[in-house]
Amino acid sequence: MPQITEAEWKKQLEKGVLKGFYFVYGPEKYLVQRSAARVKEKASEGPFPDFNLQVFDGTECSLDELAEAVEALPFMAEEKYVLVSDLDVEARNAGELEKLYACLEDVPESTVLFFYLPGLTPDMKRSAKWKKFLSTAVKKGNALEFPRRTSADLEKLLGAAAGKRYCVLTRENARRMINLCGNDLQTLFNELEKLCAYVKEGEIPASVIDRLVTKNLETTVFALSKDILAGRYEAAYGVLDTLFSQNEEPVSVLAVLSSAYLDLYRVRAALQSGETALEPSKHFDYKNKEFRLRNAERDGRKLSTAMLRQSLEALSAADAQLKGGRGDRKLFQRLTMEKLIAELLWIAEKEKIS
Repeated sequence: MPQITEAEWKKQLEKGVLKGFYFVYGPEKYLVQRSAARVKEKASEGPFPDFNLQVFDGTECSLDELAEAVEALPFMAEEKYVLVSDLDVEARNAGELEKLYACLEDVPESTVLFFYLPGLTPDMKRSAKWKKFLSTAVKKGNALEFPRRTSADLEKLLGAAAGKRYCVLTRENARRMINLCGNDLQTLFNELEKLCAYVKEGEIPASVIDRLVTKNLETTVFALSKDILAGRYEAAYGVLDTLFSQNEEPVSVLAVLSSAYLDLYRVRAALQSGETALEPSKHFDYKNKEFRLRNAERDGRKLSTAMLRQSLEALSAADAQLKGGRGDRKLFQRLTMEKLIAELLWIAEKEKIS
């Protein structure tokens, strides 16, 4: 059996023809969890769901218990359902994995065995154990991956979801939400619920989005980088104050700030080499984050390579200082970050003067 598509999975659910072994995974956890919920709903529609639906926590379940559940016959029904969440094959020993694969080798026709990963996002290409499990799922059952949605897909989903709540979210404002909140579907739907509850009906304006949505760390720090490059001293230190008041880890803030400057540098290098701004996506991980490269092209038009190199050196030095600091750690971190912002502002100001 194959690696199935989302359309095929939806069709199987609608027709009620779930059979055998399923493995559902991927970074889009909202859709992974929703798929498991649909399977539970399907199981509850049949007779005696208390007997014909068994749910296991894969972080602690015994493989013997799982095998017993898979082999057991349904009670006065055509099939039974066994759901297993977050079973980490990487954490299981050879003996346990032998039992697991023996169980998957011959799943009874009367059993629907559904593995899903609502918390885990393993690297299927690098981990030999996960690679084998995925290969087995493809050969013996159905494997379904939910990758991150593209910005265009998210815009459509948000617009449709707003419409069901008697609200209007334009493509432009959906894109605004994504830029502020990130591309996690669960987070976006949570924020959309809040916006729809506020406006009640009609169009959701940009001003309401800016005021009400919870901005993620990456969005906030990228805004900080723009303030620095534009020489907005008060705004930059205001953002830094906000980040400290929210107890954000300075090392994490510095990592995101460094990535913003790296985007600018990579795009600058690509353009100077006669390539497009999207060239870095062929060499670095920008999957579903290509908008960062387009933003870097827009924001970095007047920035020189020398200025970006100098900024990256300052960021690297601050990183070494943060990781090696002693004494009053919080005070040291605060002073290090304030000094870094001052240095980056000075470098940006020098660029304008020259």
